[in-house]
Amino acid sequence: MEKKIDLHIERLPEGYYLATSKSIQGLVAQGRTISETVEIARDIAKKLLEAQEDDSSINLQEFDNEFDYPLVIGL
Repeated sequence: MEKKIDLHIERLPEGYYLATSKSIQGLVAQGRTISETVEIARDIAKKLLEAQEDDSSINLQEFDNEFDYPLVIGL
């Protein structure tokens, strides 16, 4: 089952991207591109959720029948 985790992504002055999340405590990911940062964040989120699977305070959202999804492409 897929769950929704909101990421906050910001571009750092050094040119890298930093992702954090209020949904999962401890999720911090950094990458050279937005796509790389999101992929790293996905891996970290999976590991954090596996380590905290008994924690009932983690309440992730489910997807609605329709939703918007930003498609990131490099040009």
